[in-house]
Amino acid sequence: MTDFQNVINTIYNNLKSATDKGVVADYIPELAKQKKESFGIYLKHLNGNSYHVGDWDKPFSIQSISKVLALSKAIAFEDKKIWERVDVEPSGDPFNHLSLLEHENGIPRNPLINAGAIVVADILVSRLNNPKQDFLNYVRDISGDQTINYNLKVAKSEKLTGYNNYAAANLLKAYNNLNNDVEVVLDFYFHQCALEMNCSQIANAFYMFSNRGKCINNVAHITLSQVKRINAIMLTCGFYDEAGEFAFEVGLPGKSGVGGGIVALLPDDFVIVTWSPGLNPKGNSLIGMQALEQFTTKTNRSIF
Repeated sequence: MTDFQNVINTIYNNLKSATDKGVVADYIPELAKQKKESFGIYLKHLNGNSYHVGDWDKPFSIQSISKVLALSKAIAFEDKKIWERVDVEPSGDPFNHLSLLEHENGIPRNPLINAGAIVVADILVSRLNNPKQDFLNYVRDISGDQTINYNLKVAKSEKLTGYNNYAAANLLKAYNNLNNDVEVVLDFYFHQCALEMNCSQIANAFYMFSNRGKCINNVAHITLSQVKRINAIMLTCGFYDEAGEFAFEVGLPGKSGVGGGIVALLPDDFVIVTWSPGLNPKGNSLIGMQALEQFTTKTNRSIF
């Protein structure tokens, strides 16, 4: 039996004093206020046990981690039809690049880059009666936590600086791959990315991707086939243009966000979340990536 608490304590102590902790994202001004020294790890096992160390209970902006949750809600509505509007290929480009979108006639490479996530947001705006509140309720339900909320300051900060996202949304609209008004879709998208959660809340939200589509309350939200596809996309596309490196070093499906969070999981086993706001040049948490590589090395747990 693996002593998970001892493993994450060791990793935490190894990395807490690292001299290079990366660079905190500042292109969204509200994110620049995070302390680079923050670092937490939380592991949720499917047997019900949880293990944690450091700043695991401090809320932060989950940013692109939210794209997986939005995708899971959209795929429950659309199933295979969703792939007519967004592809499943790694982009090989940063998350906010637009060149491929024009080259491929308005079909984003995958749902985890910004353009793809904006298409997913468009689906949810079409499908939900009160999109922002309904999506928030969904995240609260799958997490078993009614305290989760949007950080409205972050959402406003994103809107004021989201020129690339406006460009992507308008390009999607020009290619007839956006059904709703650009402003409406982006308002939803900026709020989605501004979800504020701590490591344990994220682990609980992602529990269903490790538990065959059943959330922390054992309610089925998506099918096993849909879980399989979402986990595959996380493995191949979850880390911008560093997804291959993450698969190589860590070997788990996962998703990062520029708020410094990373979630990863092993189906039928566990979900693990790290948070350290300093990013590497690819936009992923520098310490978080190292922590997860050490975790799968020490525990011999990966999908490979």
